[in-house]
Amino acid sequence: MAPHCLALATTLYPRKTIIPRATLQRESKMRVPYELKQGQYRLFHQLPSGLKMEVIYQKGVELTDPVGKKECLNLNPPLVFIHGSFHAAWCWAEHWLPFFSTHGYDCYALSLLGQGESDEPSGPVAGSLETHAGNVADFIRKETKFPPVLLGHSFGGLIVQYYIANTQSRQLTGTEIMSLHPNLHGAVLLCSVPPSGNRYQKLMTESSRLPLFDLRKLNASLPVPVARDPSLQILVLGANDDFIVDAKGVGETGIFYGVEPVCIEEVAHDMMLDISWEKGAEYILQWLNDLKMVETK
Repeated sequence: MAPHCLALATTLYPRKTIIPRATLQRESKMRVPYELKQGQYRLFHQLPSGLKMEVIYQKGVELTDPVGKKECLNLNPPLVFIHGSFHAAWCWAEHWLPFFSTHGYDCYALSLLGQGESDEPSGPVAGSLETHAGNVADFIRKETKFPPVLLGHSFGGLIVQYYIANTQSRQLTGTEIMSLHPNLHGAVLLCSVPPSGNRYQKLMTESSRLPLFDLRKLNASLPVPVARDPSLQILVLGANDDFIVDAKGVGETGIFYGVEPVCIEEVAHDMMLDISWEKGAEYILQWLNDLKMVETK
């Protein structure tokens, strides 16, 4: 299934409400600390292991009813962003958190263990598909009021795929549910490593303060299992100028989930940091709006 490429016009988004920025309350782990933007807060979610995971949070602004000119109750699902290798929560905070929060979405960008300002686990690598997905599930279970839309980029998309395969199926009851991850409102796989893995894995063994995965052991967890809940809405989004996860990889992910993949033209792998970052953000926003329209019918 070849991805359908779109050329999207760039539009400006409205000015957001200004809230004083939060400051990091402990010594930075990054040699070049990321400076938060207005309205952003750095939180630390404590995992069952005792380790703390960095979260950059930006609250969605209250939207106004164009007819009654009154503030509307924000029924938008929260958005939880998962980065890939060589990145951390900051990659979403630069452009996409301000964009989506301006449109009324509460945004949470996580730094996986060993990345960004998060704690480092003991051992030579930060974790596995299982442990990273479990940490994301712990955050969602404890910190979000409603089922979120989970967005994953590159290897973060592979973590989202593993999460999807272990969500609570509607057919399960009782104790069987307790071991599974909380349900999602939807999922976005952004320039995601396909279910079978990345053909460049053997070359990607040295980077990050602590490698995100042991790539030699990762193959044992691949391909990821199929989704337990076939009703979950999934968007597979690629970039036309992506030379890391190419059209073949995006197409494989689309076939795996039975959806038509979409490819954004004139954008590279780091879509959220690209000079044309609005193109991907605006497409996802339209998809989120369409998702709400389907649910209200």
